[in-house]
Amino acid sequence: MVCIAGWGHTKFGRLSDQSLEDLIIEAGRQALADAGIAGADVDGMWLGHFNAGMVDDGFASSLMMGIDPGLRYKPATRLENACASGSAAVHAARQAILAGECKVALVVGVEKMTHLSGADVTAALGRASYQKEEAGTSFPGIFAQFAQAYFKEFGDHSLALAKIAAKNHGNSVHNPLAQLQKPLDLEFCATESDRNPMIAAPLKKTDCSLVSDGAAAVVLVADDLLGDVRKAVRFRSVAHVSDMLPMSARKLTDFEGPARAMALAYQRAGVTVNDIDVAEVHDCFTIAELMIYEAMGLAPKGQGASVLEDGTVYAGGRLPVNLSGGLKAKGHPVGATGVSMHALIARQVTGQADAMQHPGAELGLVFNMGGSGVASHVSILEVVK
Repeated sequence: MVCIAGWGHTKFGRLSDQSLEDLIIEAGRQALADAGIAGADVDGMWLGHFNAGMVDDGFASSLMMGIDPGLRYKPATRLENACASGSAAVHAARQAILAGECKVALVVGVEKMTHLSGADVTAALGRASYQKEEAGTSFPGIFAQFAQAYFKEFGDHSLALAKIAAKNHGNSVHNPLAQLQKPLDLEFCATESDRNPMIAAPLKKTDCSLVSDGAAAVVLVADDLLGDVRKAVRFRSVAHVSDMLPMSARKLTDFEGPARAMALAYQRAGVTVNDIDVAEVHDCFTIAELMIYEAMGLAPKGQGASVLEDGTVYAGGRLPVNLSGGLKAKGHPVGATGVSMHALIARQVTGQADAMQHPGAELGLVFNMGGSGVASHVSILEVVK
């Protein structure tokens, strides 16, 4: 068994006064302090960092040694799996503990993006697609294709997308670490305007996640150390599924990689979606969250909007989704996102989510996705009582 024993999280947003190294150090120090673990007791370090040319730090793993002098000479590895780089790092650290290679692991996810022009960020993120066929297509353009395919097969669901945007912005008000702690009403999100222009039809600006700086960190420990830590959140299960990179090789509305990853995680945990109390999922675009509802098993294919209509995924609903504000409003510093999700769900199941807290949350789900539904990482977390 592997548990999360501590976590750290910078604010997400335009952090022009902090470098990549600064962010790594801030989040990592918070996590070690939260876990009550010294750097000298850490056996290995894992860094989730997409980069793709957004910063010149192409070899950033050893920057983690600045977190604590005791980390010098400890092995450090960088993981990259597009927007799932953070969860890739978490899962790799977990596997190392399960393999008996270490007992204490420090994981940091980080990204610096806001110093670049919009065009440069778009180009960097576009490197997470199939270059032979998709080079030059922006990620709003890629997920617009998902929305177009979904609308063609199941009808126009623009209102559902606007509801997701408004929901997540409303949730962000309760998250002091969010980039945009700002509510947006449904009418604004549903209406194309000068302040909410069409980015890639049918996706408007409010359908797209943010460009962000930030970092998050978690400390993982082996089960035989549980007596030495103040709190512990157990991985009930994890799953990682990778699908074909070319979009042309997949039927977009099947969203098969995410659905398979969810099913595998449920099977390994011995649970169903009805047992999950709270979830943080990869709403890089509102169409992604809509399709994730179906991949989770919350609604049949083509009927994801039903869980918005009946209130299931709202705060106070049966299974609230993205109480942090999600990528849509919390922010999306690419390499940090998956680690942030794990930290936030750990806070939920330990009752430490403050104003974001879902009462009685005991079993939480993380879904972090890389590329156009290509890399799907799922973790199911529960508190150790």
